Amino acid sequence: MPANENSIQSKMFLRDTYCENMTKTKYNKAFKKTGLGVFYGLVCTTLIACGAAPTKKTEAQIQATLDEQTTFTAASWASRADASDITVSWLSTFNDAKLNSLVSEAQANNRNLLAAAASVENAQALARQAGAALLPTVGLGVDADRSGSRNSNISPIDGRSVNLQTSWEIDLWGRIRNNQRAAVNSAKAAQADFRSAQQSLAATTAQSYFALIESNRQIQTAAENVKILEEISRIVNVQYKNGIVSAQDIALTRSDMASAREQLINLQGAQRNAARALEVLLGRYPSAELNAGLVLPPPPAAPPAGIPSELLERRPDLVAAERRVAAAFNQREVARVARLPSLSLTGVIGGSSTSLSDVLSPANTTWRLGASLLASVFDGGSAKAQFDSATANQKQTLADYGQSALTAFNEVETALDQGSVLKQRQEQLVIVEREAAEAYRIATLRYQEGEINLLDVLSIQQRLINAQSNLVTVNRLLLDQRVGLHLALGGDW
Repeated sequence: MPANENSIQSKMFLRDTYCENMTKTKYNKAFKKTGLGVFYGLVCTTLIACGAAPTKKTEAQIQATLDEQTTFTAASWASRADASDITVSWLSTFNDAKLNSLVSEAQANNRNLLAAAASVENAQALARQAGAALLPTVGLGVDADRSGSRNSNISPIDGRSVNLQTSWEIDLWGRIRNNQRAAVNSAKAAQADFRSAQQSLAATTAQSYFALIESNRQIQTAAENVKILEEISRIVNVQYKNGIVSAQDIALTRSDMASAREQLINLQGAQRNAARALEVLLGRYPSAELNAGLVLPPPPAAPPAGIPSELLERRPDLVAAERRVAAAFNQREVARVARLPSLSLTGVIGGSSTSLSDVLSPANTTWRLGASLLASVFDGGSAKAQFDSATANQKQTLADYGQSALTAFNEVETALDQGSVLKQRQEQLVIVEREAAEAYRIATLRYQEGEINLLDVLSIQQRLINAQSNLVTVNRLLLDQRVGLHLALGGDW
């Protein structure tokens, strides 16, 4: 990289243009038709702008690793015609005022989110601190002293002085500017991490809320099962007294009733655990007193999946990773120019006198200007090691960014595919519940007429209970999938 100032500014402009407008960069022609190719093209733009373009071998390896995708393969099941806009508040698509209230409470009181907000404030302060080095420093010194001799014939002399001192390191090679840009990019990464934490908290709160509702529904189903078994037990006892059934039927009903009660107790414990987990997210004391009701909201329409490259500009965690790449390039440049000479200017103006009133008198005023050029002659390889470390960190952040993008693509593909699977499961479980309910109704009538034994009735009843429980679980999983898809797509609200 040339050392003159114009070349440095030009290269800094290229890099910062990429860093600030990565999502607006036109796709490289070689990868214009691909989703993941766009991602690789953007990384190549970064490397070229910073003077570290990948070799053809590296390019071929990456291109061979990344499958070319213009759309998400699992998105074919979702119709974009009735899909909600990803840029609109996805939380409102669930049409649940209680959910909106809980998410707002979590955003205001969650301790982890408060810690993330403090991290942003810290990063912003460090960015301001780094930028302050571009300006001169000015200090005011006021001194007072008394001097004398052990000779008693000489009176002590009082001295007073006031000095205004300034110093300024000329940023010849862009070291200070790059250090500031690195701090600014780190602050932007912290801001993106905070937005990611906000989205994750909202998603976790929503899913915990749905889990609590499911627990309530499962308890309701289990309680109804206990009541049914208690009624069957009462009927069997009457029939046993009349000699219609045997003691085996009495034992079966008692066994099933105890099993149903055990399941109810277990579900009640799980419900309290779910309530406490949600309360902790809300910043409340985990007292298991939160009531979420019994009604799961209907799943909203799926958001548009778009193309994979859009995640690079929409997901906060990917934005944070990209900002760290930019900061790593800045830090590498800082380490590179650290071995070059540094130029500093200093100036002092002030006055001294035995009397405070005369200290600023023109006759007592002195000034001094100076310049110093400092170049490292021998540092034991410290500067070279620092540069090598910054270069390695640059490679690491690029690799982390690529892995983060692939992980994000996988999360979207998985969420889309999961939505298709859950929808099909839901359709089948609706049939299972409907037919099991009809079979149980018929079996109850036949048992009352003495056509079948009690064991057959209990078996059919258990199938109905299981079908109802499974349907509630799938309905909740479908809601979780919608939340997870919004999170994977970087949805905002």
